[in-house]
Amino acid sequence: MQGAATAATGATTTPDRNSSTVPDLGAATLLVLGAGKMGLGLAELAVSRGHAVQIVEPDPASARRARERLATASPDGTAGRARVVGSLAECVPADMVVEAVPEDPVLKTEILRKAERLVADGGLLATNTSSLAVTEMAAALDRPERFCGMHFFQPVPTTPLLEVIRTPQTGDVAVATASAWARHLGKTEIRCADSPGFATSRLGVAIGLEAMRMVEEGIAPPEDIDTGMELGYRHGVGPLRMSDMVGLDVRLAIAEHLAATLGPRFEPPRILRDMVSAGQLGEKTGQGFFRWPHTPDSPTTAALTSEGGRPHD
Repeated sequence: MQGAATAATGATTTPDRNSSTVPDLGAATLLVLGAGKMGLGLAELAVSRGHAVQIVEPDPASARRARERLATASPDGTAGRARVVGSLAECVPADMVVEAVPEDPVLKTEILRKAERLVADGGLLATNTSSLAVTEMAAALDRPERFCGMHFFQPVPTTPLLEVIRTPQTGDVAVATASAWARHLGKTEIRCADSPGFATSRLGVAIGLEAMRMVEEGIAPPEDIDTGMELGYRHGVGPLRMSDMVGLDVRLAIAEHLAATLGPRFEPPRILRDMVSAGQLGEKTGQGFFRWPHTPDSPTTAALTSEGGRPHD
């Protein structure tokens, strides 16, 4: 695979720190699959860096919200660089194609296979999964050597970390190109071999699940647990507020996947299952371990729990 973006974008090639040929990304284009939190955040960031962005979102209401957010959040004159469409058929090839749909391996693989034809010559195809097997997705592709995991963190525009996941099929140029995108988007990159939960989700979920068990057992209220981790261990956001921000349904799905692949230490606690069943999914529903919008004196599940730490029905 060549390391240059298409001539149509005007990108040229330069060596990275490993002397691999990678594109000069100044005029590179981006295609984002999905306008949820992660996909829309990535689109915002790329637009702010001057890139033309296409976003595929088949749900009309979500597409409308994406257009409105890009119009209000983008600097003067940059919102026009983003185009929200309803299907892949409306897209043109892009230098980087990033899948950011829900954590469903069948859905992700199906979309990646369809989107593969929209990767420009020398371009990169990536999944934004936070825990699923990237190697299994690669097995369904015609060109797995140009595919990798690029795990962004929310909020994408301001969180400085990007985790790049390499499969056995990922080529050196694809890794170098992902690294170049990381630097270009203002991210600090860490690299990880494909493994359940990678480096970050594996550790983050383990801490989050134990914090939930502490609430369930009445050890401490959510705000005190989070404050302890923020002040004592210098976490920027406590594990329970982070779980709310990610979405408790998403965290449950990740925990179930890790429990199935890594063992019972990742078994989701009952409080998490009960909260998801009750529709208390965190920030997106207004109630999780904290009430949202979150303020320091917001009521938490400590005031909403029944005996044994479980939420009321």
